[in-house]
Amino acid sequence: MSAADTKEPKRAYVTFLAGNGDYWKGVVGLAKGLRKTKSAYPLVVAVLPDVPEEHLQILESQGCIVRHIEPVYPPESQTQFSMAYYVINYSKLRIWEFVEYEKMIYLDGDIQVFENIDHLFDMPEGYFYAVMDCFCEKTWSKSPQYKIGYCQQCPEKVQWPADLGSPPPPYFNAGMFVYEPRLLTYYDLLETLKVTTPSSFAEQDFLNMFFKDVYKPIPPVYNLVLAFLWRHPENVDIDQVKVVHYCAAGSKPWRYTGEEENMEREDIKMVVKKWWDIYEDPSLDYLKNNDDDDDDDEIVVKADEHVKVGPPFIDVISETDAVDQRSAPSAA
Repeated sequence: MSAADTKEPKRAYVTFLAGNGDYWKGVVGLAKGLRKTKSAYPLVVAVLPDVPEEHLQILESQGCIVRHIEPVYPPESQTQFSMAYYVINYSKLRIWEFVEYEKMIYLDGDIQVFENIDHLFDMPEGYFYAVMDCFCEKTWSKSPQYKIGYCQQCPEKVQWPADLGSPPPPYFNAGMFVYEPRLLTYYDLLETLKVTTPSSFAEQDFLNMFFKDVYKPIPPVYNLVLAFLWRHPENVDIDQVKVVHYCAAGSKPWRYTGEEENMEREDIKMVVKKWWDIYEDPSLDYLKNNDDDDDDDEIVVKADEHVKVGPPFIDVISETDAVDQRSAPSAA
């Protein structure tokens, strides 16, 4: 844990990091974005054992509170039903253990916050808040929604066929959500995972199933999935968007080339540039008081100072939570 705050608040933002790849850049950008919006709350980073020490030091130098967690996996015999890339994301369930906080807002590492969203902490307790997803991209090609052409973002365009029964319940994107850490909830999540067959979107499908009775949708401005820009432009006012989720293929700002489908769009270029403007702004680097000096000067630690990426750590798998040992992907 860093010295970002000597007095630990009861609220915090939280994200998740696995592997030795470049997703740490997204987390640094997120930390600086929250700082730019003058958020009153810290950013906690739940990290798996395979995140290199160099990356942990960078995160702490940017004021992040680093929390080490062990992986969580579904039963080994069932993982083939889920996209392998997503399996490691079940480890996100560990964030329900962070009970020193009364309420937290989870944000994926490929998200940027452009306007203060601290007010979301004040929503009524007892519910799970998130933005409804879109079913129009090819990643949904195996779903009945995609095959029918039905999307909850525009349910009036293609009606759900009556012979299929009731329409699917509201389905959220798990890249951003507001929740309350509780040990009882955490234990219930793990027990439910043991008897739940994973599906294509792994922990996102699982969370949708688990929280379906307490889920409350919030507006897309709090998690703009970039596909909304070309799938549902009538639902998006880019000037009002508070949170951008760079989850479309080719949209990660730190990897952006503009060559992938839809990445040549001017609105995409604009939101990528906005991310870089924050990431490269030295005035947003974390300031730490130097208590060891006689004067009151401040130390500024920049994100890319002393970055040397070494070999990944060997996974340390908890016997109680893992069935076998797998290497985590570089991105969460």
